Amino acid sequence: MNLTPNLWFQRKISFPSHRRGFHLVTRHVTESLPEISQIQAGFLQVFLLHTSASLTINENADPDVRIDFETAMNHAVPENLNYVHTLEGPDDMPAHVKASMMGTSVQIPVGEGRLLLGTWQGIYLCEHRNQGGSRQAVLTLTGQPIDR
Repeated sequence: MNLTPNLWFQRKISFPSHRRGFHLVTRHVTESLPEISQIQAGFLQVFLLHTSASLTINENADPDVRIDFETAMNHAVPENLNYVHTLEGPDDMPAHVKASMMGTSVQIPVGEGRLLLGTWQGIYLCEHRNQGGSRQAVLTLTGQPIDR
């Protein structure tokens, strides 16, 4: 029975400004938290500190997937509805709805010092505003340390 206490790491990071769309940020996350390599078995939570952008995990190989995501989300949540909250522009309220639909956090298992994503999976920052600016996230990693 392993009685070694879990390790905990937490860090706030900033994603660079992105145009509206779906942007792979897996590498940015892993490079910002090198302590992942210390975890034998655990979890990483990535939590976005915004209400008009979101996070998701999906296909990381074909860039057409990113275009199709944007197309589908714009179809599901059009900007031309009769929104009441319009003070910050026509893309603001639809961005809030998209973020609520998709969610602002992802949790990924960690094993043997790496994220246990599937072969074709990556972490996406989903920018729903035309000019969203830099986005911040909190990374929280916990798990059993690798015995060395």
